[in-house]
Amino acid sequence: MNIDAENLRLILGVKIKQLRAEQDLSLSELAAKSVLSVSYLSEIEKGKKYPTPDKIIQLANALGVSFDELVSAKMSDSLDPLTMFLKSPLIKEFPFELFGIQPRDLVGLITESPQEAGAFIQTLLEIGQNYDMSVEQFLFAALRSYQKLHSNYFEELETAAEEFARKHKLNVEQPVQVDRLFNILKDEFGYEIGEIPFHDYPELKKFRSISTKGKSPKLFLNDRLLPSQRAFLLARELGFRTLGLKEHPVTSTWLEVSSFAEVLNNYKASYFAGALFINRNALRTELERFFKRTSWNGNAFLNIMRRFEATPEMFLYRLSQIIPTFFGMQEMFYLRFNNEVGSKDFVLTKELNMSRVVVPHAIGLNEHYCRRWLSITLLQQLAEMPGRTLKESTITGVQRSRFMDGDAEFFVISVARPLALTEHTNSSISLGLLLNDNFKNTVGFWNDSSIPVVEVNETCERCSLPRAACKERAVPPVIHRKHQLQKEREASLQRFLKSVE
Repeated sequence: MNIDAENLRLILGVKIKQLRAEQDLSLSELAAKSVLSVSYLSEIEKGKKYPTPDKIIQLANALGVSFDELVSAKMSDSLDPLTMFLKSPLIKEFPFELFGIQPRDLVGLITESPQEAGAFIQTLLEIGQNYDMSVEQFLFAALRSYQKLHSNYFEELETAAEEFARKHKLNVEQPVQVDRLFNILKDEFGYEIGEIPFHDYPELKKFRSISTKGKSPKLFLNDRLLPSQRAFLLARELGFRTLGLKEHPVTSTWLEVSSFAEVLNNYKASYFAGALFINRNALRTELERFFKRTSWNGNAFLNIMRRFEATPEMFLYRLSQIIPTFFGMQEMFYLRFNNEVGSKDFVLTKELNMSRVVVPHAIGLNEHYCRRWLSITLLQQLAEMPGRTLKESTITGVQRSRFMDGDAEFFVISVARPLALTEHTNSSISLGLLLNDNFKNTVGFWNDSSIPVVEVNETCERCSLPRAACKERAVPPVIHRKHQLQKEREASLQRFLKSVE
């Protein structure tokens, strides 16, 4: 059994606490029997301290067990799931410190009722195994929770990007120059920058970049990238260096996730790049001007994006960082869908939901997302526009999405375009902002009559609309029907029970 020092402390503390409880001993009574102070014994039980061998002998004698039994990592049957908990790769990698807790805090809760807690842990582990939840999915879920905790805004990263711009005399009012970033990486950090040799390694065509560490770091870029994508990757690499982030992925597209530090560092470096690319104050000024309009103007919106020479994904994600903090619109979501032209599959590849409403979520969900979502509508429109250049094919739209099964309404802005590295595949990025009083007081075009108001749901499988009322429906509402049948059974049972009273 591979148990580290911290977990050994936790296990010893749990065993002592359990033995003490079984013998109905108070903390002070065990302290007296073992000739140890109450405070020291409390620290041991909490897993904060590991006693010396002679003190373990005193504890073993006081509890009537052998030394070996006490120091063994083997747990009793009731606490065996705790061992699984401590050994689980999900638990080992989870960044407890980001949320202000430690594993021992959870263990302390578990030991209050070991049998019930053990069963609960076992259930969680089985759910993860049965639903094939990978460590990677778990870590990205932890990252999203961390982002939500901070409203997806980090002052220290914004400041670091601005200090970098001042140091290198970059004009934050103008788009970042690729050549300037290239030279900083090369001259200041000793990078060797080249292109990925696809003629020798054709399997690497979908990677945007590949980097190597060492005294002479190397960065290889995909030659099919747009200039803005190249600039972003250079800025992200500068983010790793400027922020002193040592653990980072080798490839821009995740091939394998080895630790949460790698996931978090990649997010921080990408945030730095976005902040360097689109200065918060410059963007805030543009948005203040744009929000004063009394009617929606898609071209004006795209012009702001083009001013910073940003991709739709980069621009809308930057909005998800700036709008909640500077405009008070805390409840929002960000979604990215991909669609292969000719296919009816719309794949959710990225999501961040900072609202209390269930929006399309669960990457990899084996259901059909509501076809009324603007993200999917734009992808369907884009699929019918063949023969245009990448720039000509960028389209935008706006929609007021009203949830059928709730009273929430979102103002959704979407941009769709073909992917640069994946042929015959389009991508749409959407930003949804809760349409509340604050939004109405801030955005002048919120009630523009030209903006469609559309009732939406999560997926076709969960939608209550009959087929005749929804021409966009992709599949029957099988999950909704199942829930309805359950409700009918419950209501019938209650009527029956009431009739026989």
